[in-house]
Amino acid sequence: MTGSDSPVLRVAGRPVGRYVTRPELPDRLSPRPYLHPVTTLAGTAVTELGPADHLHHLGVGVAVPDVEGHNFWGGRTFVRGRGPTELDNHGAQRHVAFQLRDPDGFVEELRWVAAGAELLRERRTVAAVELTGTAWALDFTFSLTNVTPEPLSIGSPATNGRPGAAYGGFFWRARKEDAAPAVFTADAEGEERVHGRRADWLALAGRTWTLVFAGATERTRRDPWFVRAEEYPGVGSSLASEERLTVAPGDTVVRRVVTVVADGRLDRDAAAALVRKAVSP
Repeated sequence: MTGSDSPVLRVAGRPVGRYVTRPELPDRLSPRPYLHPVTTLAGTAVTELGPADHLHHLGVGVAVPDVEGHNFWGGRTFVRGRGPTELDNHGAQRHVAFQLRDPDGFVEELRWVAAGAELLRERRTVAAVELTGTAWALDFTFSLTNVTPEPLSIGSPATNGRPGAAYGGFFWRARKEDAAPAVFTADAEGEERVHGRRADWLALAGRTWTLVFAGATERTRRDPWFVRAEEYPGVGSSLASEERLTVAPGDTVVRRVVTVVADGRLDRDAAAALVRKAVSP
């Protein structure tokens, strides 16, 4: 699962992430560029690629299960009245070019293609920023523009009839360990109290690492968090939580998530302090 053009992100000279632009994947996994492995500054991996529980989970990236009925998430599609169903409806995100490429980040253009047609054009901006000697931040912005002559509707299993499954958008598949990671926000703790709710930031803390996800724009903060800890460790923000998101022809959807990647198991105060540093203007 490697591509021929895989930039390595560096912080203070240390490699912290590899970006695979042209993965060799079967159509069923909705092929798309991804970051993996992503590591802490001490070298601890905090992503997984194609784990046995969900082969279509690809490190860090953008994945959407329903764009006008096309699956850009991978795996089965949730169909109202039928449940998860194998369909021949998978799309692919295709790398076009880098507009900018430096050791600490890049700006990329991608095409979202399904059934032989381009639906969305994406501009993706990724930057790695040093915060402290034990923490850095991944600044990830994606802009999706409808390039078709008709409105495009973005949905999720939740909008298609599966409560609590509003995944789709930015998604980070984290490292799976023997014990489930801790999950908390500034005022709540535990998967049940955090999943499906809005919060300025959300932390996932493993045995020797912590990820702190923050919506870095007002619009991004309005999206609820999709969180899994017990079944598998993963965090994303939900583009379509309660209703479908319609994108008019020529319109653009923009989201920006900044993720603190830290060595050690941070408490609430330490996580909040690093988020303030990472998202400050």
